[in-house]
Amino acid sequence: MKKGAVYIFGGLGLLFSLAPLYWLLTISLKKEVDQFASPPLWIHFTPTFEHFINAFEVKQFGKYLFNSCIVATASTIMALLLGIPAAYSLSRLKWPRNQAEKIGFWILSNRFLPPIITIVPLFLMMRSVGLLDSPIALIIVYVGFNLPFVIWMMQTFIREIPTELDEAARVDGDSYLGALIRIILPLAAPGVAATAIFCLIIAWNEFLFALVLTQTEASMTLPIGIASQVTQYEIRWGIMSAAGTVAMIPVFVFSLFVQKYLVRGLSMGAVKG
Repeated sequence: MKKGAVYIFGGLGLLFSLAPLYWLLTISLKKEVDQFASPPLWIHFTPTFEHFINAFEVKQFGKYLFNSCIVATASTIMALLLGIPAAYSLSRLKWPRNQAEKIGFWILSNRFLPPIITIVPLFLMMRSVGLLDSPIALIIVYVGFNLPFVIWMMQTFIREIPTELDEAARVDGDSYLGALIRIILPLAAPGVAATAIFCLIIAWNEFLFALVLTQTEASMTLPIGIASQVTQYEIRWGIMSAAGTVAMIPVFVFSLFVQKYLVRGLSMGAVKG
């Protein structure tokens, strides 16, 4: 009975989590007359791909998708390139008077700040340097907001690795950077994968800064493009659902590629921080 109850509650949880995704997919495949049918047509409807065609041929959603891919990928890679060495230095180097913990807490405290407080200064800064309405502005902002998260996560993973390993590498003549690249990173690959997927999701789904810092369709990301289908005259549910369905695919594919590292990374050091 206990095992059966586990399967029942697990199945209910899976059904509860997948129901919105199924509803999104069916709306993207339904004609407008079927979208508002009462009772709802869960299965028995004639699928159509007209919403996908309208979204990615008539509308500019292909451009929005490309911008989101560039911004999310570039910001994630740059946050990892900057955050991993910082996390290694805070975890391994000797700091006077326990300054490593204070610096780490100060870096993490930047995540405590509500993002909307910084929107006006960031807007003025990007306008003054001529980066307003460009993907570069979003990349810089996303790196700044993901960097504390990367440092905090990677510190925990690096501390799980015995210090004797990189100390042995330095005894053999390797530098700190060489020990990080050749010893620490291969062992911390699960942590890097877990950190990367979280940074990618944050950058992929971010709405507020993309709304304020982009003004034309040439630089808009996918969340802004989807939200633009809500007008004062109508809500284009079909196009929104079609774009939302496509928006799930890149993150889902990336998660499949790093799945074996992701599960290990989440159970390694992230829950001990």
